[in-house]
Amino acid sequence: MNRAQLGAALRALRQASGKEAKAVARGALMSPSKLSKIENAKLQPSATDVERILIAIGVPDDIKAEYTEAARTAGTETTEWRLLKRVGVHKGQQEVKALEAQMSVLRLFQPALVPGLLQTPEYIRTVLKRHQLSEDSLARTISGRLERQAILYDSTKSLRFIITEPVLLWRILTPQMMAAQLDRIASISRLPHVDIRVVPLGAQQHDVANHSFSIRDDRMVTVETVHAEVLVTDPRDVALYVKKYEGFEQVALCGDAMRSMLESIRDRYLREQETD
Repeated sequence: MNRAQLGAALRALRQASGKEAKAVARGALMSPSKLSKIENAKLQPSATDVERILIAIGVPDDIKAEYTEAARTAGTETTEWRLLKRVGVHKGQQEVKALEAQMSVLRLFQPALVPGLLQTPEYIRTVLKRHQLSEDSLARTISGRLERQAILYDSTKSLRFIITEPVLLWRILTPQMMAAQLDRIASISRLPHVDIRVVPLGAQQHDVANHSFSIRDDRMVTVETVHAEVLVTDPRDVALYVKKYEGFEQVALCGDAMRSMLESIRDRYLREQETD
């Protein structure tokens, strides 16, 4: 199914439902103009776009699966950070929140920073300040990320995180605030539906920690690069990321061993704070 056929099919489904374009666009978390461009084949929709549109229309699951798969064959979609900044970084948080609401299983690998869902407010602010946002945009984006963290307490989700040991040592906050950040990670790790693992520097490795990525329900992967966010939906490519995640999962510390590492590093931060 090409772009024109997909757009025409989405338009036909919407019209058959009797719903107005504005209502569907609002339910799909996109502007009416974007929906119009998709329906008129002026814009190639991502699998996520199509899924949101179909959910807003209210089609049966079998139809949703068929058309979402058609969009997924497009493979990869890239959104430059400068474009997201132009429309509002806080809107990106809303879109991610919508994705997380629809998923059942999240697997996130992060070799550079504490994952957003696990960050303290102070950590969030420090990370986002590097984007040179206005104070209003910064405040709204921080608020959006904190709202997303409510999903941590949704026991219907399976949330799995792997971070590398250098993440715990990367000092972007004061020692006392870094200690508080590690305490938060340890606390969240005790939730029964949350699995947090740390790959220790001393473990024998068989792979390279190239960059962060998030896998949602084994059907889409989000990759953050320096200049853009890349959405991967081709099943063959998604499978590569699943395999990479599982490889790191085998050598990562979990449970009490992981929390013991956090406690040791936290105590070092606190001792350092006392000597300042």
